[in-house]
Amino acid sequence: MKVKIINKSEHPLPHYETLASAGMDLRANIKEPITLKSLERTIVPTGIYLELPVGYEAQVRPRSGLAAKKGISVLNAPGTVDADYRGEVGVILVNLSCEDFTIENGERVAQMVIAKHERVDWEEVEVLTETERGTGGFGSTGKT
Repeated sequence: MKVKIINKSEHPLPHYETLASAGMDLRANIKEPITLKSLERTIVPTGIYLELPVGYEAQVRPRSGLAAKKGISVLNAPGTVDADYRGEVGVILVNLSCEDFTIENGERVAQMVIAKHERVDWEEVEVLTETERGTGGFGSTGKT
């Protein structure tokens, strides 16, 4: 699938690191380092602009290494870039650790997955089909 992209950064285009990778790293496109204190959040610009086909979205997700080692996550994970959005892709990062974290220009701050999605037409009904689970919610299928 071909996707139109504008790269206003000095960094390489997002790309798959391996043949089986689902995500492509997004890099910070900043003039000066950004220091996130504990529990602070910021929008990190990437310099990337997309034109996705209708029926697709770009999901912005945390990088597992940053999350596990530094406590840095994408606040609205996964963030969604809609097919009709033409602005710069930004990453809402949050520091969930107790230590300051400094973001440098070009640093890989998130990953992006291109995903197909469906649209629905609602069909209002009075009753839903019965299932074995029924209305059992959070934790209802846990330990037996």
